[in-house]
Amino acid sequence: MKVFSQLVLFIIMLLSFVEVEAKISNYTPSFLWADSTASSVEQVSTDSTNVLTDSLAKTKSDIDSIIYSTATDSLIFDLNLKKMYIYGSGHLRYKETNLTSGKIDVDFETSNVEAFGYGFDSTKNKELQTPVLNDKGEEYQGVRMRYNFKTTKGFITYASTETDNTAYSGAKIKKVNKDVFFVENGVYTTCEEEEPHYCFVGHEMKVIQKEQMIGKWIWLTFGGVPFPIPLPFAVFPLQSGRRSGIIPPAIGDREGYGRYFSRFGYFWAINDYMDANITADYYMKGGYSLANRFRYVKRYSFSGNLETGFSDLHSGEITDADRTEQKDWRIRWVHNQTLTPTSRFDMNLEFLSGNFIKQNSTDYNQLLRNDVISNASYYKTWEEFGSSLSMNYSRNQNLENGNITEYLPTMNFSKSQFYPFRSKKRTGNEAWYEQFGINYSGQFQNRRIKNQGDLNIRGGVNHNVGMGVSSKIGYININPNFSYREIWYNKQMEAARTISEFTGADTIVYNDVKRLGFVRTFGMGVSASTKLYGIVQPNRLGVAALRHVMTPGISYNYQPDFSKDKWGYFATIKDSSGNEIRYNKFAREIFGGGGSGESQSLGFRIDNLFEMKTMADPRDTTSKEQKLQLLNLSGNINYNFAADSLKFSDIQLGYRTQLSDFLSFAGNSTYSLYKYDVTKNTEVNQFIIKDKQGLARLKNFNFSISASISGDRLKSSDSKPKSEGEQIVEEESAYQQQTGTHYKGLYDDQEPDFTIPWSVSLNYNYGLSKYNPQKPTKYITLSGSLNFNLTPNWKFTTSGSYDVVNKQFSAPQVMISRDLHCWIMNFTWNPIGSYRGYRFEIKVKAPQLQDLKVTKTDRFFSGRR
Repeated sequence: MKVFSQLVLFIIMLLSFVEVEAKISNYTPSFLWADSTASSVEQVSTDSTNVLTDSLAKTKSDIDSIIYSTATDSLIFDLNLKKMYIYGSGHLRYKETNLTSGKIDVDFETSNVEAFGYGFDSTKNKELQTPVLNDKGEEYQGVRMRYNFKTTKGFITYASTETDNTAYSGAKIKKVNKDVFFVENGVYTTCEEEEPHYCFVGHEMKVIQKEQMIGKWIWLTFGGVPFPIPLPFAVFPLQSGRRSGIIPPAIGDREGYGRYFSRFGYFWAINDYMDANITADYYMKGGYSLANRFRYVKRYSFSGNLETGFSDLHSGEITDADRTEQKDWRIRWVHNQTLTPTSRFDMNLEFLSGNFIKQNSTDYNQLLRNDVISNASYYKTWEEFGSSLSMNYSRNQNLENGNITEYLPTMNFSKSQFYPFRSKKRTGNEAWYEQFGINYSGQFQNRRIKNQGDLNIRGGVNHNVGMGVSSKIGYININPNFSYREIWYNKQMEAARTISEFTGADTIVYNDVKRLGFVRTFGMGVSASTKLYGIVQPNRLGVAALRHVMTPGISYNYQPDFSKDKWGYFATIKDSSGNEIRYNKFAREIFGGGGSGESQSLGFRIDNLFEMKTMADPRDTTSKEQKLQLLNLSGNINYNFAADSLKFSDIQLGYRTQLSDFLSFAGNSTYSLYKYDVTKNTEVNQFIIKDKQGLARLKNFNFSISASISGDRLKSSDSKPKSEGEQIVEEESAYQQQTGTHYKGLYDDQEPDFTIPWSVSLNYNYGLSKYNPQKPTKYITLSGSLNFNLTPNWKFTTSGSYDVVNKQFSAPQVMISRDLHCWIMNFTWNPIGSYRGYRFEIKVKAPQLQDLKVTKTDRFFSGRR
């Protein structure tokens, strides 16, 4: 009976909400809606839940969603005063707004909500169940909270909030509108500790949500101790990422140029798809440099960046005899675009003066460059026809001598293999003629070479047609083939006798003549190959099986002697002594001319592949068998029946292996069967085995070993998976579209990774050339890097290379880093070289405050990278 009476009373209370029109129907509340004019007080028992909806009220309220209120103690409705009181872990939820607190008071007459703590912990001297407001992902914590859900204004006392790895708090936070807050006695920091290692403190602060915090008379404190001089005003970003603003400068010292003031400029985040920046450097001894970068991206369509740079640097004092003044420039444009599903355009162009990198970069990889390579290409495919078209521009600039080689343009068209006699309605096995295939490729190329100021231009069109039959007899694959090549030129070479202006002697010169010329060559051959398998299954020591795959092959190829007069590709001229000199009229052209000498070559080749299959661990149900390639070993040799001497070619051997992900080995060697005559400085037609010097003579040998291993990445207890929205932002951001790297702020500085306890990388390269056995040459280089954590917060990193033959180090560097929680310390030392010196730096980790740092350098140029 008691339960029934309570239920009737609760229904009457709900009906009273329906009878009265809502007085707050002209706004959209952030927390809840309720109204009443009843004149009684009702208490709902512990663990009660109150659910109000507009479908129940049927009033003019703007409520369009379910409103929830819960408590672990009690819910009390004062129908006379139009108030509701929530006690014990109270929770109000409406749409994307949640309020939790130990005690919540709701006044429907004034539309105010107040929240307080509920209980007190004397051991920790703090209130319990203090208010926590979560509004659309933004969380605010405090001791007392007041909010008006009609005006959306309110304040929080002793409040704090955190967003995007930054936190701010204050004695009071007053909400002016949905985006603007005023903070009294505010604190701003990127430190996650409850007692932050550093923070900015100000009596008055203004917060623009998801944008910035503005304050006046800001004190920077370390461990609670303020820096003695405050900042008159400060603007702090509340989110990382791209934002428009001034780029703070870096100050340092560079040998020969004096103190410098660099990287000062402005960054403009135009929109989500474009940004730009301009920076400048100034040197105290005279000289300056300017740099600009514009980046753009459209997801699934195109991305790119345009960089320009100019420097006018002066080394030494004005009165110095060796004072130098040098101007350099650079333009780089990268663009990648998918035009259609079957076509795309890619461009990476870079033009610069010869000394720009040397004067404006401290990146060892850049400083060791000898060439600047540019490319631009358009590619189109027609899959239904098996055809493709590409157009390309390429440029190679040698930084040592200034020579430039350009290909403008290169056009390629290819038609994949097709079978003209293959029946579309065939049933059963194919006839031999149905296996007859044809392919075509054509290339137009125009080459420009600028050498020591002289410009040489060559061009031509190259056609290649290949025909062949793929047949199989038993286990042997037999492939006869025929190839035809036709080249078109607009120039050819012509020899003439003349008198030398310097010696007065009769001499021969070769002049270019503008004349259409055609070079037509062909060749034919046949090849045969098969595969042999050998398998051993030891099933012990973790090895399930070993397999050896051997692929022997033999081929015969024939090509006529195109230097004969009947082909017309060679010409002759007599010198003053009456000796006849024969020359190739197309030797200077881009694709060359017809070959000299007949070729009837019989080739032998053998490929070996050694593999291993490991056993699955019977104690682990998730364990699986693995296949590993132990060694690839190949060799080949040719015999030319038509040659008058040295019929055997060199023996070529190649070998490579990849053991797991941490060790790789590759190499090749060349051997000759013939004796080398030191007096004639050439090989002679005499086998070395006749002199009992072995079967073959080593001519070249080189190999490289690479090893890389690292400890398991340490798991971070506070790591959080990225949301889908964060992943999309990262993908679309123009800030992270370049060369597979992610920008750290504005500059591409690599920060140490303390989650990897250690890693080692080693590279060994060895090369030996013994073409002349009496004058062998070799090179040996050893390079590598090592980094390890001395402790969880100390990391040591070193890298460099060593030339064993010349006994010289190249580009060594030592770096020591210390993780200071919200700060990081880096000490970098370059012991030798043009950029020797050290750099000591302590800076804030957070990218929002990357320019809050202390730096000390000694002869270490740390200008724009």
